[in-house]
Amino acid sequence: MELLEWLAATTLAVELRRSATLYMFVNAAHILAIGLLVGAILPLDLRLAGLFAKVPVEVIAPFLSRSAGIGLALALLTGFCLFSVRPAEYAANTAFLAKLGLIAFGLLNVLIVHAGKGWRTAIAIGIVRPALRFSAALSALIWIAAVVAGRWVGFL
Repeated sequence: MELLEWLAATTLAVELRRSATLYMFVNAAHILAIGLLVGAILPLDLRLAGLFAKVPVEVIAPFLSRSAGIGLALALLTGFCLFSVRPAEYAANTAFLAKLGLIAFGLLNVLIVHAGKGWRTAIAIGIVRPALRFSAALSALIWIAAVVAGRWVGFL
């Protein structure tokens, strides 16, 4: 609890609470970052899961994966800034905790996929193995659920 109080007292948190304009820009950046993340990961996941078979995996996968990574990094950064405004409230919010759990699960899935032979095969020669198809479908569900949980935060 002391860590959350310290975070709420940081210059960043204080300035975000003081300036509706600054808060609005950080919030907008968070939404744009989520758009980049989901806008990149869903087409990639859908292609890896078996849809859009004419689109070459070895061409789009590296680009979309990097784009999703940039979106994720920006979403985490801006999300941390927004969290700092009311950390104790967010830490007690069921939807926020679900969102964090889903993000952690999504990241674990990404790490497993990128460490596996199936990913390397897909980006090298375009062959998508069944395990990678499953992981991609799971990824799509996880990230959609994380977005839903994120929207749910404001309603609790």
